[in-house]
Amino acid sequence: MELDAATFARHWVRGWNSHDVDAVLAHFHDDVLFTSPVAAEMYPETAGVIRGKVALRHYWSGALQRLPDLRFVVEGVYRGIDTVVINYRNQNGRLVNEVLRFGDDGLVIEGHGTYLVDGAATA
Repeated sequence: MELDAATFARHWVRGWNSHDVDAVLAHFHDDVLFTSPVAAEMYPETAGVIRGKVALRHYWSGALQRLPDLRFVVEGVYRGIDTVVINYRNQNGRLVNEVLRFGDDGLVIEGHGTYLVDGAATA
């Protein structure tokens, strides 16, 4: 599978910035596994691990309700063999990485929201 990381990132950020959860989820497999410390804060019972597209829709819809000013600016896109990393700034100016692994069908099968550690160097 040849992965067009730049095109994917454009679709991803457009979906997020228009608050269109379904547009973002269109790129995710039904059995996706997603981890995020924000999910752990919002839904402590998950320990930050979201399993399946239905649960991911619930998490992301809740996040958009909680953060109505959510907006991302992509700073960089990195491509691996079956992985894309999108480095972006959120609505608070904080750096975040979305690490996404793709299956043979071109859909995301695993994702991880990762956040810059406070006090860490940004250079």
